[in-house]
Amino acid sequence: MAESWEESAEASEGGEVEKVEAEGAGDVEVKEEVAAAENAGTDEAAATEGEGEKVKDEEKGKEAAGADEKGGDSGSSKGDELTKKERRELEAKVNEKKTAMDLDERPHLNIVFIGHVDAGKSTICGRILFSTGQVDARTIEKYEKEAKDKNRQSWFLAYIMDTNEEERAKGKTVECGRAVFSTEKKRYTILDAPGHKNYVPNMIMGAAQADVGILVVSARKGEFETGFDKGGQTREHAMLAKTLGVRQLVVLVNKMDDCQWAQERFEQIQKKILPFLKSLGFNPKTSIRFLPASGFTGEGIAKPVEDEKCKWNEAPHLLKMLDDLGSPGRKSNCGVRLPILDRYKDSGSTTVIGKLEAGTLEVGMQVVIMPMEKKAEVSGLQLWEQEATRAGPGENVAVALKGVGLEDLQPGFVLCSPGDLCKCVRAFDAQLVMMNLRSVFSAGYQAVLHLHTAVEEVKVRVILSQTDKKTKKVTKKPTFLQNGAIATVRLQVPHNICIELFSDYQQLGRFTLRDEGRTIAIGKVVDLPTLRKKPAQ
Repeated sequence: MAESWEESAEASEGGEVEKVEAEGAGDVEVKEEVAAAENAGTDEAAATEGEGEKVKDEEKGKEAAGADEKGGDSGSSKGDELTKKERRELEAKVNEKKTAMDLDERPHLNIVFIGHVDAGKSTICGRILFSTGQVDARTIEKYEKEAKDKNRQSWFLAYIMDTNEEERAKGKTVECGRAVFSTEKKRYTILDAPGHKNYVPNMIMGAAQADVGILVVSARKGEFETGFDKGGQTREHAMLAKTLGVRQLVVLVNKMDDCQWAQERFEQIQKKILPFLKSLGFNPKTSIRFLPASGFTGEGIAKPVEDEKCKWNEAPHLLKMLDDLGSPGRKSNCGVRLPILDRYKDSGSTTVIGKLEAGTLEVGMQVVIMPMEKKAEVSGLQLWEQEATRAGPGENVAVALKGVGLEDLQPGFVLCSPGDLCKCVRAFDAQLVMMNLRSVFSAGYQAVLHLHTAVEEVKVRVILSQTDKKTKKVTKKPTFLQNGAIATVRLQVPHNICIELFSDYQQLGRFTLRDEGRTIAIGKVVDLPTLRKKPAQ
C-alpha cells in the first residue's frame, strides 16, 4: 500500500514524496547498558574503575563477605554506596538515551472524521477510543446514564469526544475534537470535525492537519441524500479534504444496522458518491475505500461484521484497514515548518501547539517565529501529552518556548529553522478553481483566506489569466470569472502572512477562499512576486 499511496500523491499533486528514515539507532547500546546496570551491585562482586568490569577473585569476595558478617558496616556501606552511585549514573545515562529516542518507531497517522451533521462521526470516534482502551468502563457507564437522563440513549459514545455542554445538549460537534489511540502497528491522532455548515472553519482547521480522511455517510433513507445533495456538507467536506492535502479517503457507510446491512443500499450509495470523489482528483483504485459499519454496535469499526449479517462484504474493519495503509511521505531532511494552531501558558512557560509539517524539532534548538522574525529556544516538547526531546514531521506536538510571550504569537504564525525561514508576503499569485459563486468575481472582490492555520481577509488585486478547461487556451487578464473557471489571480492580504510555494511545501501552499459561509474557490500558490527577503535579526 505504501507504493500506491505515493503513486496517488504523485498523480494528484504532481510532487515527489520523501520517506522518513526509522529512528532506531542506539537500541542495542541502551539494552546492553540496562543489562549491565541490572547485574551490578551483588554481594559477591564489586565494580572496579573499569566501568562495570567484575572482580573475579573469589578470595577477595569471601573477605568482603566476612567483613559484612563481622559488622564491618562501614566497608559494606561504602561498597553499597559505590554500587548505588554507579547504578544511578548508569540509569541516568540509560534514561537520557531513552528520552533521546523516545519517538515511537511505529508510524504515526493523523485521521480526520468528516461528513454531514448527524452522520455519526463522534459516535464512531468514541467507539474507537473505547475499543482501544482509551476510555474505561466506569466512564462509559457515567456517559450512558447522562445520555439516558437527557433522553438521548444512543449518544453516550459521542460524549467521549463532545465534552462541552453545548455539544452534548444539541448533539452537534462545534470544535474539532482531538484524541489519540494506538494499535500494535501504528499510532493515531483522531480529529473529529464538526459537520454543521456553520462550523466549516473549524472543520478546515482539523482537516489541514490530517493525512487520512474518514468520510462518514449515513445509510438511513433520506439522511445520505440530505448530506450529499446540493447544500449538504458531504460534498463540501470531501472537496475541502482534498484541497487541504488528504490523500487517502475511507468512505464509511455508517448506520448499516438500520437497514439490516442491505447490500443494495450500500451499492446505491457507492455508485452515487464515487463519480463525485473521482472528479475531485481521488484515484478510485489507490485512494478511495468503501466500508460498511455501525458506530453504535462497533461492527465494522473495531471488529468484523458477522458473516450472517453481511456475507457480501469483503472489506476488513476500519482499524485493520487503517493499519494496512502505507505511511505518507514526510519531509524530514529540511527546515522546520510548524504552523501555530494555538498558544497558551503552561506552568509559566509559553507553549504552542500544531502539526510539524516538515523538519525535526529537538529540545534546546533555536527557532525563528515568522512573520515577526522573533527568535526563541525550544525548552520542551510533548507528544501525546508525554515529555519528549524530539519530534518528527507529521506529529501533532506541543512546543514550550523560551524567550517569547503570548503577545508575540498568533495562530497562523510559523516556527522555522534559523537558516531556512518560510516566505512572508502581502501579495501572491495563485491558481484558483472557482465554485459556488453568488456574485461576480473580479478585481476588488473580498473573501476570507484559509491557509494552513492562518485565517485572513483577502482582496483580489488582478486576474492575470484564465485557462479554458477543454481547449487549454489561455486568456490574458479577463474582466471577471464564473463558476468552474480555472484562473491565475494575484491576491493581497492586509499584512505579511507565512506562505510557501505549493511546489516547495504543499501544506503551506494550498488554501481555500470562503465568502458568505460557503467555499467559493480552492487554490495553490504558484508565485511570490513581492517576496520579502529581510533576514532575521
